[in-house]
Amino acid sequence: MHFRPGSALPRARDAGLGMGLAGLARLHGLFAAYKPPGLKWKHLRDTVELQLLKGLNAGKRPASEHRVRFLLGPVEGSEEKELTLTATSVPTLIDHPLVRGPAFTRLKIGMGHRLDAQASGVLVLGVGRGRSLLTDMYNAHLTKDYTVHGLLGKATDDFCEDGRLVEKTTYDHVTREKLERILALIQGSHQKALVMYSNVDLQTQEAYEMAVSGVMRPMNKSPMLITGIRCLQFAPPEFLLEVRCMHETQKQLRRLVHEIGLELKSTAVCTQVRRTRDGFFTLDDALLRTQWDLPSIQDAIQCAAPRVAAELEKNLGPGLGTQQPSSPGWPWDSEGPSSALGLESHAGH
Repeated sequence: MHFRPGSALPRARDAGLGMGLAGLARLHGLFAAYKPPGLKWKHLRDTVELQLLKGLNAGKRPASEHRVRFLLGPVEGSEEKELTLTATSVPTLIDHPLVRGPAFTRLKIGMGHRLDAQASGVLVLGVGRGRSLLTDMYNAHLTKDYTVHGLLGKATDDFCEDGRLVEKTTYDHVTREKLERILALIQGSHQKALVMYSNVDLQTQEAYEMAVSGVMRPMNKSPMLITGIRCLQFAPPEFLLEVRCMHETQKQLRRLVHEIGLELKSTAVCTQVRRTRDGFFTLDDALLRTQWDLPSIQDAIQCAAPRVAAELEKNLGPGLGTQQPSSPGWPWDSEGPSSALGLESHAGH
């Protein structure tokens, strides 16, 4: 059975599956799940779909209907072997679950901004009509927050700690002040790029108000844009960054750690990428793996619905860069700049 957004709810095979249909009606919307590291997003989506179908099909089925059948049998009280037709009520097996199978066999579940297998954190999913809300989230160009762990002293081919070792360096000269100076340069260059991609005249009052309120957004797809970056912990060789950005991939964030190491006249690899916020969904909203069941997801969707509607209305208002992208796609499809620091020169063209 297919469940298509915007269409009428699927007609149950059994007229007695009112509970299943009622449960399905409460599944239209968005919710967030917590993706642990090492789990692919496709596996998470398939697991959620399986658990939802299990819950929808677990409703108590009504007793089977009975029909009158005339069965041939001996005449009661007769010593002779006479046969007669007797009206008998027998159950109708056409609606039996072993005959018809489960009423719900498939749900349409969409994924928001994806996380690769190594990353963890908030992952937004849309069920039913909620899949169209994922497109609205994309058009709103909402920022996302990450915590990124770095390790000084070595470089690998894929910027990850477990990648093939390319180089080892010293890091005794690296201080928190030097790191924060590099982070300030990165944020400044990306702020200039954000203005360029927003197509806003900086001399206007509108641009000033948008900048002050923090709602300046790119008009279309763009490279990764960092709107905020700071150091949360610094205990060499380890350090922890908090990054607020849009249109990013997790690989670009790992590359950012690598380039920060180079700017510090050393090297660095990324040991962990964790998304703590995706738009208006935070870690507090994300359902843990033990909560990927029908009642928990229904409650999460219903609880988030008013906030989703309010935030999308606010961020999709006029003048906030909500123009449709010139080509289909999602933020994770965009190509990032060749260097996190190179955005400054790129923005100057």
